[in-house]
Amino acid sequence: MPETTTAVQIEPAERRYAGELAFLAAYDQGPRPPGWLLTPRAVVTFVVGSDGARLRLPEPVDGLPASLEIGAKFVGERGLVERCVVTLAGERGLLLVGEPGTAKSLLSELLAAAVSGTGALTVQGTAGTTEEHLRYGWNYALLLAKGPTAEALAPSPVLTALRSGRIARVEEVTRCLPEVQDALVSILSDRRMAVPELAGSTGDASGADLDDGLFLARPGFNVIATANLRDRGVSEMSAALKRRFNFEVVPPIADLTAEIALVRRQAGTALARHGHELPVDDAVLEALVTAFRDLRSGASVEGWPVERPTTVMSTAEAVGVTTSLGLQTAYLGVPDPLALVPGYLLGAVRKDDPDDQGRLLAYWDSAIRHRAENGARLWKRLYELRHVVGE
Repeated sequence: MPETTTAVQIEPAERRYAGELAFLAAYDQGPRPPGWLLTPRAVVTFVVGSDGARLRLPEPVDGLPASLEIGAKFVGERGLVERCVVTLAGERGLLLVGEPGTAKSLLSELLAAAVSGTGALTVQGTAGTTEEHLRYGWNYALLLAKGPTAEALAPSPVLTALRSGRIARVEEVTRCLPEVQDALVSILSDRRMAVPELAGSTGDASGADLDDGLFLARPGFNVIATANLRDRGVSEMSAALKRRFNFEVVPPIADLTAEIALVRRQAGTALARHGHELPVDDAVLEALVTAFRDLRSGASVEGWPVERPTTVMSTAEAVGVTTSLGLQTAYLGVPDPLALVPGYLLGAVRKDDPDDQGRLLAYWDSAIRHRAENGARLWKRLYELRHVVGE
């Protein structure tokens, strides 16, 4: 039998970056919004990094290095992150919108971890999400034994965040039914949650946050929601709920070099969990990411028109394909990772609409053919693999 292990696939942000969070808390002793663990400036630095600079502590702290470079965790505009932080400091709900795969969930987790020490207070929105998932339910054994008491309450992650002064995350909020979404309206406007069954009660075992059946928000409480507005099954948000959020659009990565570096880093991390280095060279990786960008934007880097597939060719999908290339090469001994690119690209494209295979083939016959004719050896080899896409 295989040996048991305590290793995990992906650690939560607050554990993965615990050293950086502790360092930033000691490094920046400036004013902090009520309930925050870091200053707004330190939160921004945690997310976007220190731009290669080593930050130095003003005075020694046991268990912390004297200086530390903070790595960038989110690839995007610093201004976007700053606006997100200011929104949260102003106690407005934050809604991150954009196409799938633009790291909205990652950004929300990083912000929650930096502001309140955890990104785990999360509700995953689906068509099956109910109002209880956003408010509260009951431990029915205790309810039958003791009646409706605070002890018998089964709080949602949102209620837990409200009572403890932390950030709650609601993923894919527009996948919830509109009447479920609107459970957030009073929470965001009144900063309290009513539990009618507990009317007349005050205080509870966790602290005096219950006042006549109302749980009152502690300082630091807020909500970060995400929405993929291009996805199927989206429910329109009510005007009342929209007014309680500041909207921030998270766009795809604009810079090719930055996207290649991110894909290499994320895929390399995935391969490292298997004990392997990423066996995909820079030229193959650049060709793969360039193809994703061409198909995503509807135009090649040279300006040639490209028919966009219905599938979103996101950076996250590029990371998945690169990881697959690396795993197949590492485990199955494939000598030429480039030969695998057409098959995995076809698998990524042909998810929603069978006609997308024809769009990928048209891309092969236009952009890739033009590059091959211009003498680029790698693109010539890719064009020779056209039959994989056309099968």
